[in-house]
Amino acid sequence: MIALSLAEIAEIVGGQSYDIPDPAVRITGPVVIDSREVKDGSLFAAFAGEQVDGHDYARRAVEAGAAAVLATRPLGVPAIVVDDVQGALGRLARAVVERLGTEVVALTGSAGKTSTKDLIAQLLQRRAPTVWPPGSLNNEIGLPLTALRATEETRHLVLEMGARGQGHIRYLAELTPPRIGVVLNVGSAHIGEFGGREQIAQAKGELVEVLPEDGVAVLNADDPLVRAMAARTKARVILFGEAADADVRAENVRLTGSGQPAFRLCTPTGCSDVTMRLYGEHHVSNALAATAVAHELGMPVDEIALALSEAGTLSRWRMEVTERSDGVTVVNDAYNANPESMRAALRALAAMGRASQAQGGRTWAVLGPMAELGDESLAEHDAVGRLAVRLNVSKLVAVGGREASWLQLGAYNEGSWGEESVHVSDAQAAVDLLRSELRPGDVVLVKASRSIGLERVAVALLEGSGIPAEGRGVRR
Repeated sequence: MIALSLAEIAEIVGGQSYDIPDPAVRITGPVVIDSREVKDGSLFAAFAGEQVDGHDYARRAVEAGAAAVLATRPLGVPAIVVDDVQGALGRLARAVVERLGTEVVALTGSAGKTSTKDLIAQLLQRRAPTVWPPGSLNNEIGLPLTALRATEETRHLVLEMGARGQGHIRYLAELTPPRIGVVLNVGSAHIGEFGGREQIAQAKGELVEVLPEDGVAVLNADDPLVRAMAARTKARVILFGEAADADVRAENVRLTGSGQPAFRLCTPTGCSDVTMRLYGEHHVSNALAATAVAHELGMPVDEIALALSEAGTLSRWRMEVTERSDGVTVVNDAYNANPESMRAALRALAAMGRASQAQGGRTWAVLGPMAELGDESLAEHDAVGRLAVRLNVSKLVAVGGREASWLQLGAYNEGSWGEESVHVSDAQAAVDLLRSELRPGDVVLVKASRSIGLERVAVALLEGSGIPAEGRGVRR
């Protein structure tokens, strides 16, 4: 964060200073919400959660080097006291971004936000210092924390915006007003909370509504609900996709033998060939969105194509592909799941497994429930199970409760290999099954909604031990 005095911060957030010997002391470290992440000069924001109250860790944070605490009550340590820590954090983020004058790029969508954010960041970082969120920090707390990492050297700030209701994206966009807004797609994620795709589109489109007249709305030409958002913005519109009228489009899209997308990338200033390191055809649309942003900010198409071909996975548990020493390939895509991302992952698995199946290897889909689908849950889980059969996935392992059993039921009802699907109770049961059944050449996809914690299956398969403690990463 840019260096600000405690007095300046108190004025920005409308807070009252307590136990601060010198208001001129500056925050020179990061703003954090976890006392374990405190560094010298940090500002520790104390949030009261359902299980842990950050106020209880205020003294520990100051002892670790925090210059002050942002809190809702005096704590006997240097503190700026406000009525609402979340609101204060947002006001601080907005003030910092306004002072910096950084180019803000914001994106939203039902699927692919984090992967696309990572691609945009890798492209823009080649040109100038860029800040972007690790993982999926896309809510009312994560977004301002990301914005507050920007410094005087930062030229690009890339922000991911999620929503669970109307008005959420508008609120985030007002905290850090973007000039470039990207809408990727409108799918089924959180459909149970929104009530339908039209309502999701209404919420996602809030991003383009707040763009300034000299801004740019980057919209998916292949998604009718997103394309229609062009009428909701006063900003200039750039369309991306495979549609013939898209400003940034992909031609001759195909997958390599290992399941990596290749295509001809075309922009208003020229075309160039791309072969990505990422897995799955769904990354083509993500790459086009990233291209539209980079092209708008002055990158030539050949440089963009090279950057896309070299880009890797920055965020954990999103199509992480690791080959074990015995030839078994594990695909950890367990960070989250919705119907669209499930279908994309299954198609990627099918593509990756074609070569191995020709040599006797098998494809395994280890799938858990998709959350927040409301009345659509049964139909969507059934459809995913059926798709696994149609893609000739060798084995389906459905993990978890009722929704997982619907995955198995869909596979069974599709016919052809009902006996090749199995329902197990939990992650440990899945690990036990896989360890007894896997053989060299097999490809295993692990995917479910984040709350299920199915990434533990992938980690256990790669580490060769029991399910490890939550939060341990894959050794690659």
